Amino acid sequence: MGAGHAHRLYLPGASPVHRLPPQCKLVAVLAFVLLVVATPRERIWAFGVYALLLAAVTVAARVPFRTVARRIVIEVPFVAFAFLMPFVAEGEKITVLGLRLSESGLWGAWNILAKGTLGVVASILLAATTEPRLLLLGIERLRMPSLITQIATFMLRYGDVVTAELGRMKVARASRGFEARDIRATGVLAKSVGALFLRSYERGERVHLAMVSRGYDGRMPVLYDVGATAMQWTLAAVLPLAAALVALAAWMSP
Repeated sequence: MGAGHAHRLYLPGASPVHRLPPQCKLVAVLAFVLLVVATPRERIWAFGVYALLLAAVTVAARVPFRTVARRIVIEVPFVAFAFLMPFVAEGEKITVLGLRLSESGLWGAWNILAKGTLGVVASILLAATTEPRLLLLGIERLRMPSLITQIATFMLRYGDVVTAELGRMKVARASRGFEARDIRATGVLAKSVGALFLRSYERGERVHLAMVSRGYDGRMPVLYDVGATAMQWTLAAVLPLAAALVALAAWMSP
């Protein structure tokens, strides 16, 4: 699989987390998220410990907390839904700050906020310490079907190309005096979308022909491997093992 440019979510670094093979980090994050989801929502202390574990990973990865806080805004739509649950859910009502709220709705909102936020932060740390092309290599090392990894690779490589084409079309419209002020601009924008689709399709055909002429047979060449040693797997397992102990304690506590 060829090399590619770094994604804007990736923060270059030489921390121990950066140096771990991508497949180790993928398995660790997946196991951590599953353990968080499996934790009873009533064990509030457990989610605090999970947050401390992620904070420790953030420090080890040398990722600024400010960066994590800024990127966590992506979960705002889910937060808005969670805040509505105490008002719309049925069940026993309790008074909180003068408001009559559903107790089950409050627990549901807490469940979404706590588990969703921890999962998002774990994903942010994974993206910040692993280049996208290495993530794809790691997925392939985990025996993901080659066709799926190739589709993801092409999406990664040519997503920015299509975005740049869209930007050039926007500049061209603006240079001709076009400005989307009301619904009458819908026709022009619809034609732009159609033109973008045709250009992208034609570009894809040219790229495919170029690849076939260079010997492409359905598999992307692997320029370098991303093997993992037993020590690297052990280091990556520290987070999920610690989370497993917290989840076990949460289930066993009264």
